[in-house]
Amino acid sequence: MSDNLRSSHHDGVVVIGLGRFGGAVAESLVRLGHEVLGIDENADLVQQWAERLTHVVQADTTNSDTLRRLGVHEFGRAVVGIGTDVEASVLTVLALSEIDVPDIWAKAMTTKHGRILERTGAHHVVYPEAAMGERVAHLVTGKMIDFIEFDDGFAIVKTRAPREVTGRTLAESGLRSRYGVTVVGVKRPRTDFTYAKPETRIEAGDILIVSGSTRLVEKFAALT
Repeated sequence: MSDNLRSSHHDGVVVIGLGRFGGAVAESLVRLGHEVLGIDENADLVQQWAERLTHVVQADTTNSDTLRRLGVHEFGRAVVGIGTDVEASVLTVLALSEIDVPDIWAKAMTTKHGRILERTGAHHVVYPEAAMGERVAHLVTGKMIDFIEFDDGFAIVKTRAPREVTGRTLAESGLRSRYGVTVVGVKRPRTDFTYAKPETRIEAGDILIVSGSTRLVEKFAALT
C-alpha cells in the first residue's frame, strides 16, 4: 500500500462492498470531495471502479489484520455495503471494530441482521430497502413531492401548498398551532427558494418545505 494511502486524511471514507448500494455511496462521496478507499472481493467490481474512486483494492475484509495492512484504521469512517452475504457483513463490521475505526456504518437486509451488526460494532445501521419502500409509499399517493424521515420520528417533506393557506401569511394561517408543523421554506415557480418567516405570504402553486413529527407532516400533506 502506498504512503499516500497510509497518510490519508481522517475525513476519508472506506466503502466495503461495491455493489449497487456501496457503489452509489462511494460515487456520491467522491462527488462531495471526500477521499474514498473502495474494497471488494470481486475482481470485476474492483476493475470497474478503478478509475472512479481514489483507491480501490481487492481483499477479504473479514480479517482485521488485512484491514490494518490496508490502512483502514487511519480512515475516520467506514461504510459496509455488503448485503446478501450476512456472515461476511457481520465479520467485516467486527473486524472494523477490532481495529478501532471510529464511525462504522453498515447496510442491513433485515431487522435481525441489523441487531447483530449493532452488537458487533456498527455505530449506524441503515435499511435501504425499507427506507426506499416507505419513501415511495409516501410519494406514490401524490400528496408529497419528497419525503425524508429520521430515526426519531421526525420528518421533512416537500409538498404543495394547501388551498386553505393560500393568500395568507404564515402568521395568519397559524400552521404551527393548528397542525404542529413548521414551514421551513417556500419555493415559488421561477423564483429562488426563500426561508419562511411569519410575514411570508403563501400563494397558489407554491411548494412548501415542512418539518415536524412524521404523523403530523403526513396529516398536513394530506390537505393538498
